[in-house]
Amino acid sequence: MPSLSDLSPSVTSAPQLHRRAFFALAGGGVLVALAGCGTMRTTGEGGGASSAASGLVGKIRSSAGLSAMTADSQLERAALQQARYMAGAGRMEHTTGWGKDFSSRVSDNGIEGAAAENIAQGRMDLTRLFDMWMNSPPHRRNMLDPRFTRFGLAYVTDGKRPDWRYWALVMGK
Repeated sequence: MPSLSDLSPSVTSAPQLHRRAFFALAGGGVLVALAGCGTMRTTGEGGGASSAASGLVGKIRSSAGLSAMTADSQLERAALQQARYMAGAGRMEHTTGWGKDFSSRVSDNGIEGAAAENIAQGRMDLTRLFDMWMNSPPHRRNMLDPRFTRFGLAYVTDGKRPDWRYWALVMGK
């Protein structure tokens, strides 16, 4: 049986090159991840607001002749994930910096069927938040979609401005 020193350099260098390439890529990935951490902001408190909004959502839906949506913890978790991301990033958007779009987040949370999301940011209570969404045609269409029977609402405050909230509303079947 040949010893390691009897093997040709091309045979012994191939595994070493693969290992070097692996560690170079892994090290680069760590640096990219750490660089991304520097862009995240400090977030404040947050949580689910579905139960607090149930009456308001019910009133909006009943005024359009629709049945009320029920608060749902699964949808609230998905909404809280998005609110946390937006507060950490300091911007309002439906995708996350981790490459997760809305449909990926819904799927990852085990939500099946039709779903929609409304997002917002600013100094506002629930009444002002829902008034704003009802005065925006795409957001209004989401809230009045007869397919939706459940919803989850959550917010996270900005760490430096506790009166500034990032909101996410996820609706589904």
